[in-house]
Amino acid sequence: MSLVKIYDTTLRDGTQAEDISFLVEDKVRIAHKLDEFGVHYIEGGWPGSNPKDVAFFKDIKKEKLSQAKIAAFGSTRRAKITPDKDQNIITLIQAQPDVVTIFGKTWDFHVREALRISLDENLELIFDSLEYLKAHAPEVFYDAEHFFDGYKANPEYAIKTLKAAEEAKVDCIILCDTNGGTMPFDLADIIKDVKKHIKTPLGIHAHNDSECAVANSLMAVSLGIVQVQGTINGFGERCGNANLCSIIPAMQLKMHKESVPGEKLKKLRELSRYVYELANFSPSKHQPYVGNSAFAHKGGVHVSAIQRHPETYEHLRPELVGNSTRVLVSDLSGRANILAKAEEFQINLDSKDPVTLEILDNIKEMENRGYQFEGAEASFELLMKRALGTHKKFFSVIGFRVIDEKRHEDQKMISEATIMVKVGGKVEHTAAEGNGPVNALDNAIRKALEKFYPRLKEVKLLDYKVRVLPAGQGTASAIRVLIESGDKQSRWGTVGVSDNIIDASYQALIDCIEFKLHKDEESEASRK
Repeated sequence: MSLVKIYDTTLRDGTQAEDISFLVEDKVRIAHKLDEFGVHYIEGGWPGSNPKDVAFFKDIKKEKLSQAKIAAFGSTRRAKITPDKDQNIITLIQAQPDVVTIFGKTWDFHVREALRISLDENLELIFDSLEYLKAHAPEVFYDAEHFFDGYKANPEYAIKTLKAAEEAKVDCIILCDTNGGTMPFDLADIIKDVKKHIKTPLGIHAHNDSECAVANSLMAVSLGIVQVQGTINGFGERCGNANLCSIIPAMQLKMHKESVPGEKLKKLRELSRYVYELANFSPSKHQPYVGNSAFAHKGGVHVSAIQRHPETYEHLRPELVGNSTRVLVSDLSGRANILAKAEEFQINLDSKDPVTLEILDNIKEMENRGYQFEGAEASFELLMKRALGTHKKFFSVIGFRVIDEKRHEDQKMISEATIMVKVGGKVEHTAAEGNGPVNALDNAIRKALEKFYPRLKEVKLLDYKVRVLPAGQGTASAIRVLIESGDKQSRWGTVGVSDNIIDASYQALIDCIEFKLHKDEESEASRK
């Protein structure tokens, strides 16, 4: 395999995305995760632009990375000032990174309208800045900003800007599709022409405004590009940057180009979700390679086929990127889905067993009423156990009441839930307040049951979604509630449906607790 180096700019370009802001501590933690994964270069930020980036470069020096190099980002010097007097250039050197990357103008339109200098003066800016940095930094990269647009407008001048960088003896010249509008076929023709004039190693930096950032990056790699810049999960300004979570596995598994160590690829999904978590974003379930739905199968024909040969409906084995095959259960399901799901939950079912058909009929009838099991696999497991008669009833709810009260006009609403449960021969009657009626009910259920099942204290409600089902009945429409819960070991989803949001929430909450109790009992039994 030929080596293509990965240059990650999640901590700089990725933070320019709307709604993303990392603390310095977050950036350091992500840098460690990228280093562990095998990324070659980590762009930490622009030290001359804000105090947070200055702090990052100071703090990262105290950390021990196994192999990744830290890059600082900046721009060419300002016009009419020498590099040694330019504060941006000085700050880059003072940050003491392993690599300095600066960008310069390659589009004549930008030179005239943004910098307002002559085309020759811009060539001097590029050469002077890079030559000076080469004398003061271990490794220097040049980002040719707007290169593809610049080439389309004035190919001769765009190539001259690259030659200025080459004459300064930079280590790599990165061709940037800054506006993200270049098509892969145009990009290929342009790169082929660039290689006739430039001998310095080339890189690619693509944005995703026309949904081509990954395709453009892979096209560039196929043409001999040796450095790919991008971000984890494609975070970035406007529509984002090239998504390294798609580029890396495509290069290694489909193009046979080495980038990160092969065994590290199994950590790709973990890395993706780690960055989502620190960005406080919900992971995109439909993201290729690493998303929850990337290898999820719903149609019965598909499930039947992948059980015999996974390659029938999967472009690669999900385990290679740390993902797994998932079988979804819905009103489209056939017996194969039910059997596959039962096997996943270690429940013995036979295709000819009448219970299999009963479960299938139950699912279709329940989904017709608005239930959805794709995000509620815990509720589905309980449904199967009830049908098989293996469901254990740990408790029963005798009744509950939820009260919302506003005592004064200028005060917040007060929510209180009262519940009566029976465990064995004992009845527990208790009440609890909460931040809203559902939270109050959740608190009351837990308060009543934790005396009997202390490990329920481990359970945390992680997500709560409400969907009004399209019944056309306005405020009388049915409501579906999906709850995601978790403990120290795992996460699980439960569902409830009713024309009353409290009742729908109650169903999902009870399934959550029952699943936890079943899971713990089975785990205990397996250890004995």
